[in-house]
Amino acid sequence: MSNGGKSHGLSWFLDSKFYRIYLLPGFVFQSVVIAGGYGTGRELIEYFLQYGPLGGILGMFLVTAVIWAVVLAASYEFARVFKVYDYRSFFKKLLGPAWPIFEVCYVLLLFIVLAVVGAAAGAILRDTFGIPYIVGVSVMLLGVAFLAYLGSEAIAAYMSWWSFVLYAVYAAFVIFGLSKFGPQISQIIATGDVRPGWVLSGFKYALYNLGCIAAVLFTLKDIETRGQAIVSGILSSLITIIPGFLFYLVVLSGYPEVLKVEVPAYYALTQIGSFLLLAAYEVVLFGTLIETGTGFIHAVNERLASYFKEKDKVLTQAHRGLIALGMVLLSIAMSRFGLIGLIAKGYGTISWGFFVAHVLPLLTIGLVMIARAGGQKA
Repeated sequence: MSNGGKSHGLSWFLDSKFYRIYLLPGFVFQSVVIAGGYGTGRELIEYFLQYGPLGGILGMFLVTAVIWAVVLAASYEFARVFKVYDYRSFFKKLLGPAWPIFEVCYVLLLFIVLAVVGAAAGAILRDTFGIPYIVGVSVMLLGVAFLAYLGSEAIAAYMSWWSFVLYAVYAAFVIFGLSKFGPQISQIIATGDVRPGWVLSGFKYALYNLGCIAAVLFTLKDIETRGQAIVSGILSSLITIIPGFLFYLVVLSGYPEVLKVEVPAYYALTQIGSFLLLAAYEVVLFGTLIETGTGFIHAVNERLASYFKEKDKVLTQAHRGLIALGMVLLSIAMSRFGLIGLIAKGYGTISWGFFVAHVLPLLTIGLVMIARAGGQKA
């Protein structure tokens, strides 16, 4: 990102210790979560809005954001103390011989997310530009394979820059949406509609998205103290939940009709009535879908690179590209199940696997291991 050892402008900021310690992990987490977590808006319907407008907000901030902050802070500290920056090393240290439990969950999540991402891309291009569904799916997933082929530095740079572009378009979407539907949104929230199940649903949403920790570990090498790990974990939660909340408010304007819509983001944008904003959002979301898929595949490649290194071998760039391509081809087939079915059934089931393989052991055995590691590492 720097040029001849001299950085300037935004590049200087992206190379700074502050950015790499406190913001980069959050931007990467948000980048990987967003397409599988709220980029299309369908996930917000499934896990929050169907429990009432106010119930959804309570689920986001009292359950999901709190769980993310606690688990991410603990995960960052565990990675720092034991210097484990890929998920194989991390979960081998945490779970011992049982570590493949996480890998099974992660690979299942990876295929569900890639299928969701592909289905979303196919639906968006079909509805906006009339492009055949399978063409949209294939173009997006091949973009994922190409970026995974390029490797760590290209991925970190893409995720950082694209996050800024994403925030700019999101800001425009939210400003337009709130200015047009603000009174309507306020009236809907003022009904105070809270339905049973919002706590459990917020919990499940937090859990399945925590699988994304595997894609964040490579960004944690600059964290040097316990305080930095904790603050970075809390900021990662906020960086990720706040755009989701703002997006939720705009989608909320179509309540209750929006509950049955496949891509609520598209629905909300058509209600706003700006074709320019609709086109910009579709381009940004398409890039973000690529970003999410790449983050998941890159974590698998990093895990394999770690294994190859132990065997005194090297995972080549060609290997990375072929692995990504194989995963993408399987995901294209899975995307035929459709967006709503994949989100409702796939994510809900896998969330409990991550609770058993990550959250529960980390907040019990993991915290004990960190404490025993001694104050000299704090």
